[in-house]
Amino acid sequence: MDASFDTDARPAGNVPSVTLDAATARDVRGPSALLALDDEPPPRLIVDPPLAGPLPAGKVFIQYRTENLRVLPVFGAGALDVSPRAGHVHVTVDDATWHFIDASGETVVLVGLAPGPHRVLFELADPIHRVIDRQTVRFTIPE
Repeated sequence: MDASFDTDARPAGNVPSVTLDAATARDVRGPSALLALDDEPPPRLIVDPPLAGPLPAGKVFIQYRTENLRVLPVFGAGALDVSPRAGHVHVTVDDATWHFIDASGETVVLVGLAPGPHRVLFELADPIHRVIDRQTVRFTIPE
């Protein structure tokens, strides 16, 4: 039996109705995480510049997203066979000798940086910390 839905039906509340020309969930979110993918395209990291509004207060909010890789707290060699693939992000501030890991996929927040120029390196990594892609964000915190 084919699944169908009524595009003229009006949902309760303020929820917009579905139209046939709207982007599908797959268009926006990518393939379902419930099925293995046979031929995954390469992962990609996209990093935005920091939000301008909080910078004068010394607060750095940097949003990022990934394509063809889910950011999850999954680590170790066994996780290399997960499909769709999973990984995390290494974040290094101002060429520090250390980095921290973000496995949430949410906005990275940095506070306490001195006024002046800064750079933050984002590295997309697989579950055993091999770097797949990288982006550097440069910004200045005003005096």
